[in-house]
Amino acid sequence: MRNLKVTFLPEGKEVEVKEGTTLFEAAEKAGVYVNSVCGGEGTCGECRLQVMQGKAKSDKHSIGFFTTEEIKNGYVLACQTRVEDDLVVVVPARSRVEMEKIITEGIPAYSEPAKESARTSRREPGYPFDPIVKKVYLELPPPTLADNVANIDRVTRELSKRLSFSRCDVSLRCLQDIADKMREHNWKVTVTVANFEGACRILRVEGADTTDHDYGLAVDVGTTTVVVQLVNLKNGKIIGVEANHNMQAHYGDDVISRMVFACGRGSPQILQKAIVTNINVLTAALVKDSKIDPNDITCLVASGNTTMSHFLYGLTPCSLRLEPYVPTATVYPQVTAKEIGLNINPEAIIEMLPSVASYIGGDTVAGVLACGMADRAEISCLIDCGTNAEIAIGNNEWLVTCSASAGPAFEGSGTKWGMRATLGAIEKVQIDGGQVIYQTISKGKPRGICGSGLIDCIYELARNRVIGRDGKFDLSRNDPRLIFENDVAEYILAFPQETETGQAVTITETDIGNLIKSKGAVFAAVKSLVDYVGLSFAQLGNVYLAGGFGSSIDVPKAIAIGLLPDVEIGRVRYIGNSSLTGARMVLLSGHAFEASRTVARRMTNIELSNYVPFMNEFIASLFLPHTDDKLFPSVHY
Repeated sequence: MRNLKVTFLPEGKEVEVKEGTTLFEAAEKAGVYVNSVCGGEGTCGECRLQVMQGKAKSDKHSIGFFTTEEIKNGYVLACQTRVEDDLVVVVPARSRVEMEKIITEGIPAYSEPAKESARTSRREPGYPFDPIVKKVYLELPPPTLADNVANIDRVTRELSKRLSFSRCDVSLRCLQDIADKMREHNWKVTVTVANFEGACRILRVEGADTTDHDYGLAVDVGTTTVVVQLVNLKNGKIIGVEANHNMQAHYGDDVISRMVFACGRGSPQILQKAIVTNINVLTAALVKDSKIDPNDITCLVASGNTTMSHFLYGLTPCSLRLEPYVPTATVYPQVTAKEIGLNINPEAIIEMLPSVASYIGGDTVAGVLACGMADRAEISCLIDCGTNAEIAIGNNEWLVTCSASAGPAFEGSGTKWGMRATLGAIEKVQIDGGQVIYQTISKGKPRGICGSGLIDCIYELARNRVIGRDGKFDLSRNDPRLIFENDVAEYILAFPQETETGQAVTITETDIGNLIKSKGAVFAAVKSLVDYVGLSFAQLGNVYLAGGFGSSIDVPKAIAIGLLPDVEIGRVRYIGNSSLTGARMVLLSGHAFEASRTVARRMTNIELSNYVPFMNEFIASLFLPHTDDKLFPSVHY
């Protein structure tokens, strides 16, 4: 079998692959990102490439995703096309990720955003500053005939005067050179200590005082993006933050498709390698920028949904998506960096925030921790919406949660021109007198439309009566933007001459129907949970929006289409990347870590697939804003 060369433009990256390799596999090997929702199953049509030179064999069933003109111009699906020659291929704008808009910080609910942004240190209120790993400088008395205890016992004896612990363990690596270090540095050493459930674990012994070089990582392992934050464990200051798209997207855009891959033609280890590579690449950038030694990073706390947690730990996720939805674990063991291949201190401890159920993970626990709702008597609601919508309602006495499948639309997939929040995505829309005024990310020419833009679009179309409350276009209108493509009505947002691709960016009637289902699923989940505990929306003190979902949306418009409950605007608060905030809180306080486990234990999860009222609520929500106008008294179209 021949070795062949594939060159990917515009990056100019080259890779050598075996004849018969798919372009999707070649792109992965070259480190070239190509959009995919289905994980290479050939069902989504998102991994579009253009073959400019050479011969490739494309599956005949994939031609249905392209127009005749596109086929003539060499467009193929990467996952359904095999290399038969040296190739030059172009990754079109729609299939690339450029200047992705990633939320790299939380906005704690306990502070004013303007004040919070000016802070350089994060000592989260309610939890004392007490990092779960710390350095302790010791000046030890030299041994004598009257005091000739073992070297390690001399260390633990002094540690016990500073720290409270029931026992103290030490790794073999520490023991192997502890005797030499103590004597070389005149019995003055710095001990790196991890506390866990009352026990002391010595990770490292260094000569002299190195307490100024003490670092940890807080990590948000998101389905779409990964964010790594470097934190000084001596003072709590954030040194830097790096983010990128989750490399697991090669195997599917959502957790279901990735589980299908891992439990089918792939393996959990492939997904684990992808996320570990993500973290290592981002960590390397932070280490380089801050000029620190990666060996001085001795702790990493990660937060993610249950599937991402399983993948990071290399756990089999197959039972997560099948009834009765059983995780391998919800409380994850403390492991070391070397066990999972992270490029920091090999003995550094890794902690994962606990999960609650298959579809309620550590990111939800982190969100509850970050907004402080579990510490107050006031009843609040947390909404974290992506492909799945995780909802939590409660206070300091009780917490209930649920998860509903919102579909991929709010993350920029599942619609004709949907895309992630990257360069050229339309993120804001206003329609006035038949004119469409849009705003794109980074002011690029329109390539497509992301989740926030889709929400704006539905509201503006309904407000201008271009669509009815059922989401159907008013075909009696004489509107040049209203066209038909393959017998499906579409509304032009950006004309061909305005866009980067030279094709009109549109929203179709089918897209609108899918978006109404997505918004209906989110609202129905919130309504089901509120009804389950016998409350009304008026009794919610605050509604917190977490993650990228809330970063750009216009809250009044989201209420007006029936996505969010109709509450006072001032009660809706955006808290940014609360998964990252919660991970950092745990990193900087052992008390916060224990609180995260308490929160997870207190959460009662309602499985909506078995909860009959949810389906009734969902059907009632398939209208703009809802079939029951009394639920939305402030909305008037």
